[in-house]
Amino acid sequence: MSGIYYLVLTLIAIVISMLIVRAGAIALMMTGMSFDKDKFQALSAFTGTGFTTREAERVVSNARRRRIVSLLMILGNAGIVTVIVTATSSFAKVKGLQMGLNALVLIGGLFLIVVVARHTALVRHWESFAQARLARLKIFEDDSTVDELLHVSEGYGVVRVLLSDTSPLIAQTLSKINAGLEHSFVLGVERDREWLPTPRLIRTLMAGDDLVIYGKLEDLAEHFGQ
Repeated sequence: MSGIYYLVLTLIAIVISMLIVRAGAIALMMTGMSFDKDKFQALSAFTGTGFTTREAERVVSNARRRRIVSLLMILGNAGIVTVIVTATSSFAKVKGLQMGLNALVLIGGLFLIVVVARHTALVRHWESFAQARLARLKIFEDDSTVDELLHVSEGYGVVRVLLSDTSPLIAQTLSKINAGLEHSFVLGVERDREWLPTPRLIRTLMAGDDLVIYGKLEDLAEHFGQ
């Protein structure tokens, strides 16, 4: 029975590790990062994989994110060692049929963990719980840079489009232009050194207008390339 005892400890360590990784992803998200990429970064830090990506650069350039990732690395080392030691102990102390039984218990436990991890409601409940507790630490105030707020690393940014005398956009309304942009939006227009924010711009566009547009740079280059 001692082998089963160590198996239970192994499965508990795996569950705790999964919860820590998910909480780490929530913590990174609360610093202004994208949650989908946060999950990958948290898992990478916890397992010590260390992928070199643009998102990893965004992590190391922020003090709060570095602290979160450092903690994940420390907990990850402790968690992996615990899983290895307990799993090895569960098989080292048994022989014969008991070893086969332990293997079945381990496989069954891992399968159950995967099923529970796929349960969206339970995962969201843990994420909400973790976010509420982390928010009380008061270390997640938004200190994102402009590049992070605009998601520049993901292909978004702000561009200026000067309307020449032959521009096809002259005499068009701003609402019509925005309707033709899928991932972009005109923030405002500079006209004769005066800033006209979108709500105030009612009339049509004129030659010499300088459009300030936020959106996906690839789409903007295709749409306004000429």
